[in-house]
Amino acid sequence: MAEKNEFAVVCRTCAGTGKHHFEHNYTKFTRRKDTTGVKRVIECNPGIGVGIDAKQNLTYESFGGMPFKEWEAGLPFPKGSEMRNYTCPAWWYQCVNYDLKPAWEECGFGAFSNCEHFKSKEKCWKRFDNITCLQAEVVQK
Repeated sequence: MAEKNEFAVVCRTCAGTGKHHFEHNYTKFTRRKDTTGVKRVIECNPGIGVGIDAKQNLTYESFGGMPFKEWEAGLPFPKGSEMRNYTCPAWWYQCVNYDLKPAWEECGFGAFSNCEHFKSKEKCWKRFDNITCLQAEVVQK
């Protein structure tokens, strides 16, 4: 992933041999296990601590996602359900759906939270929404 200039890293799985035997035993899936106490489902967590806290004004909605009942009913995650308070579009979609990750020149390189635009990430989300709306219109035509 990060090797350049004629460097290589020995694979941890095959120890550089190029071969690996893998065996996976499992019980055939029949249905999702019932769960209790879950109120919200987040599509992905890119490493953000989530939880509600009245003192910090953190609610279920602070972290995006959707109500558990809607997710359980099979509804898709709606636009705006991304973890927009804590991630930018590039960070979020690198984790959720790489095909949707913006490849904007301004994004820079390295940790997303170190990007010079991260403090105003709401502008990046607005740009992302505008672009995806235009793409959806083209697909519908």
